[in-house]
Amino acid sequence: MFPFIFEWVWDIGHIVFMGGLWYAMSILGIGMTYCIIKAVIDSSGNGNNESHH
Repeated sequence: MFPFIFEWVWDIGHIVFMGGLWYAMSILGIGMTYCIIKAVIDSSGNGNNESHH
């Protein structure tokens, strides 16, 4: 069932499940956003002439 279906009833089970789902999705999204931004910053070089091996 989806929240946009007419028969959706917000009982405690749906609230806990959807809350956990959005919590997990937000943690994954924040982590992936951090990794993408860090990769872009690290690959840009930032004007440093350091050689990392």
